[in-house]
Amino acid sequence: MSKIVTIYGGSGFLGQQIARRMARQGWRVRVAVRRPSEALFVRTYGAVGQVEPVPCNIRDDLSVQAAMSDADAVVNCVGIMVNEGKNRFEPVHAEGAGRIARLSKEAGIARIVHVSAIGADAESDSDYLATKAQGEAAVLAERPDAVILRPSVIFGPHGGIYDRFAAGSFGLVTPITGGKSKMQPVYVDDVAEAAELAVLGQAAPGVYELGGPEVKTVREIAQEANAASMRRRAVINMPFWLAGIVAGVLDIGSAMLGGLLTNRLLTRDQVRMLRKDNVVAEGAKGFADLGIAPVSPEAVIDEYLWRFRPSGQYAEMTASAKNMRTR
Repeated sequence: MSKIVTIYGGSGFLGQQIARRMARQGWRVRVAVRRPSEALFVRTYGAVGQVEPVPCNIRDDLSVQAAMSDADAVVNCVGIMVNEGKNRFEPVHAEGAGRIARLSKEAGIARIVHVSAIGADAESDSDYLATKAQGEAAVLAERPDAVILRPSVIFGPHGGIYDRFAAGSFGLVTPITGGKSKMQPVYVDDVAEAAELAVLGQAAPGVYELGGPEVKTVREIAQEANAASMRRRAVINMPFWLAGIVAGVLDIGSAMLGGLLTNRLLTRDQVRMLRKDNVVAEGAKGFADLGIAPVSPEAVIDEYLWRFRPSGQYAEMTASAKNMRTR
């Protein structure tokens, strides 16, 4: 009989790739999400009935427990970048992670994989990073045998850091903050492969920091996104003091509207995160310990950033046509 894995947040950017990989391994995959009707596309990742979205509220014991019923492994890749409604950093990153770990222990589930983030630190002034650290601690308190993955900023088709810069430009300008801050962009499928190995029992318990093969500044990432999308834009860096003011205005505006419009452009918490580098710590376990050779952004971003080009998928054809001789 096929084994079962429950992936909390399995319809998200990273969760989708983990679901695809586990389906190819022949596992039955439960994709635990708040709105299963909006995640029906995951069914196409496997044979009929192999991959199924199921309802789950990570803030509720019974809901989480039902989703992992009879499972052989669980993966938690639920995460939020901004507070929205009842989905706040602490209930999702800390309490939700602890809940999954506790209930998986009670159910006797063999393996648990938890996705955190590089920079997770209980003493951080960033709520995102502080609650990520709290989540790790809660998981390890219940499941010291857990595999915890800490990716740097992720990139890949239909999401991630490069898409954000390509889509977040205004006319001839790409505004950024923390232009000199360093990041180690990691390909989404490489992180999914690490999760796959952990589910299969091919990764030793512990914390793995996952970064791509190259360290880049925020400015360099924005410039690469513009080049791949064939846009000539000036990359303008906002100093932290100005970014803090802009983010504060956006946060206050969102709060005054009662959450009707969530600030997804730039928050004060994101400005605090950008003050620090987002790279693999020296001596940390990582891809090399898993036998994975991470992919560089240059190898793949041209394959999916074409949708941001002036002529879309025909941009290269249009460019080459200009070189044709006319009589």
